[in-house]
Amino acid sequence: MPSSSASPFAEPGILVLIGPGGTGKGTVAGRLLDGDRNLWLSRSWTTRERRDGEDEDAYVFVDRPSFEAHAERDGFIEWAEFLGNLYGTPIPVPPPGRDVLLEIEVEGARQILARHPDARVVLLLPPSEEVQEERLRRRGDPEHHVQRRLEEGRVEVAQGRQIAHHEVVNDDLEQAVSDILGIVEALRRGRSAETT
Repeated sequence: MPSSSASPFAEPGILVLIGPGGTGKGTVAGRLLDGDRNLWLSRSWTTRERRDGEDEDAYVFVDRPSFEAHAERDGFIEWAEFLGNLYGTPIPVPPPGRDVLLEIEVEGARQILARHPDARVVLLLPPSEEVQEERLRRRGDPEHHVQRRLEEGRVEVAQGRQIAHHEVVNDDLEQAVSDILGIVEALRRGRSAETT
């Protein structure tokens, strides 16, 4: 059942979801939005091609010149190059009363924390590398890309643990979503206590 606790703050809270490929970040992010109508997802831009079967609105898919032009105009709150493609989050403008959810890479999360130290980072982890590998294959990634993602994923986890405030294992989707919604509610209660 969707949460009804609106964000009562002038500035929105920022929840950053990071984790290696194959952890289910996109699925979890979608379920978080379903479970809390006061979360708003800032849709990232990317220069990579859309995967077969991937939702058209998973990212804003653009070519490299369009991305670079937007970056030159300071249109991103964070951006980075990852595995040869550019990824970036436009400066978020959420509807009033909504907190911001960002589903981004580790380097982007570092940039967010530098600009917004009160943001909270959740590192989403697969239950095992074997499960992660299976998920990557299931979404249609070619074998060389799967192996590169796994290799890069080990680095992402190590780096993510240096900046994450919370770790959640996505073994059971419902439990992972419930755990993160609990983190969101605790953060809102903490912010509310600070203003009283």
